[in-house]
Amino acid sequence: MFKKVIIQADERGLLFDKGSYVKMLMPGTYSFMPWSKSTVVVLNIAKPFHVEGKELTLFLHDADLMRELELVRVQDHEYALHYADGQFVQLLKPGVYAFWNGLKKHVFMHADIRQPELPAEINRSILPRLAPYVQSFEIASYECGFLFYDHVLQREVSPGKYYFWKGPVSVTVKTADVRQQQMDLVGQEIMTEDKVTLRLNFVCQYKIIQPQRALDMKSFDEQIHIQLQLALREYIGSLKLDDLLKRKEEVASFVLSRLREKGEAFGVQFLGAGVKDVILPGDMKDILNTVLLAEKKAQANLITRREETASTRSLLNTAKLMDENQTLYRLKELEFLEKICEKIGSISFTGGGDLLERLSSLLGEKNAASK
Repeated sequence: MFKKVIIQADERGLLFDKGSYVKMLMPGTYSFMPWSKSTVVVLNIAKPFHVEGKELTLFLHDADLMRELELVRVQDHEYALHYADGQFVQLLKPGVYAFWNGLKKHVFMHADIRQPELPAEINRSILPRLAPYVQSFEIASYECGFLFYDHVLQREVSPGKYYFWKGPVSVTVKTADVRQQQMDLVGQEIMTEDKVTLRLNFVCQYKIIQPQRALDMKSFDEQIHIQLQLALREYIGSLKLDDLLKRKEEVASFVLSRLREKGEAFGVQFLGAGVKDVILPGDMKDILNTVLLAEKKAQANLITRREETASTRSLLNTAKLMDENQTLYRLKELEFLEKICEKIGSISFTGGGDLLERLSSLLGEKNAASK
């Protein structure tokens, strides 16, 4: 019996004789003698052209086959995006590929990965399917970014999301925060001129205005921290403790002026500074509290003496006026009598005599009896 091979409309056949490729077979029915050494490989034209165990180059001499195929070569420095009827299918790595063109229209977009940034014409909706071959970097709205290829600066990049091929070129994006920032110096131990060690909490605000200069510096935050320390030590080390406590507000002005001298070198604008806390050693706090208490007691005693002096001076002035003015003297006597009458129930007099003298005499007797 003959050996029959049926090739459907969506198929093509590849005829081999003793293992060597002969030609392509179009759809139809083919018969072979039983003893024939011929074999047929049937391929579905909806799938990529691939023959198990055979290299594509084996078939390139067949002009009829090549008219049925769409051939694409992807170079070593390329990726190719494969689209079929306008839909993305797959990413092709370096190599030679063939696709049947009978059912679908194939289009290939070549991308040179020596230029790492993805072309703008690549639809971002397919990027999740390219994840193994693509890396991304995000720059926030408050950041300024710088793009490096193989550690060489390329350009400054604005906020957004950027995609790059994973390929022979190393891609790095460095960012700088251009918002107003704050640096806290907490618990910094500093010695005053009179050898008192205190701890200081200090704060300063700054803003990066030249991001590239800031990024060029190693340990940028640490260097600002050191400059802040040095300025504080310079100022506080020149003052005695009492002077420092009196001129605490001036510390911020001095430190800020010193920092602004360094601002251009750092690419930074220093906006403000201030002392949050001055923390003294325990024994020094006790001494200062004792001094403060003594000062307040001395002030209280001074005020008391001033009041007593003023009162005595007032009495002396009153006595002089009474001595010089008999009418005023009589008025004071009447005032005196009024106070006496407020403290006794009734008064009885017999005989004559001056009323005031007798009242005075009566008051004197009463006081003597009470003793």
